Amino acid sequence: MKIITISDTHIETGKIPEYLADVLADYDIIAHAGDFTSYECYKAFEATGKLKAVHGNADEALVKQELPEKITFEAGGIKIGIVHEGALSLNDTTALRYLALEMEVDILVFGHLHRPLIEKSDVLLICPGSPTKPRMSDPCAVEIDINNGNVSTRIIEIVGQSCDYIEYSRKLAEKE
Repeated sequence: MKIITISDTHIETGKIPEYLADVLADYDIIAHAGDFTSYECYKAFEATGKLKAVHGNADEALVKQELPEKITFEAGGIKIGIVHEGALSLNDTTALRYLALEMEVDILVFGHLHRPLIEKSDVLLICPGSPTKPRMSDPCAVEIDINNGNVSTRIIEIVGQSCDYIEYSRKLAEKE
């Protein structure tokens, strides 16, 4: 079972960018941790037939009406939860760990920060970053591979525009 986790796409249209749609085609489940932004974007993801999702703080009212704040589902014998918010930074995930325990999940996928994180303790916390609007990172997603109850994860680079800070720092490094 292969799952791609994404968040914070912030797409205003009803079309998933081709570079992202090509990546999504390789997965059994698309776990989206909110901030589609537009209802049309949400419907485009839903049309894949693979979507498990929650709404985010920047989503239109129609998206918020259709999607919950948090969900749980099972895949390959592993219980997975999805929320949008829950961490103020990638440096302190304590509240997310407690939320995962409260939700009784093995993996908690969260968004809002636009920057990737994979943190393992007694639960697995995943922030997939953003494939379209990253902050302090390149565009990315996180892959979850579940095989006979074993879970492996990896950050996947997505073709697209890096955040302005990353672009600026690369230009500075080229000048040195």
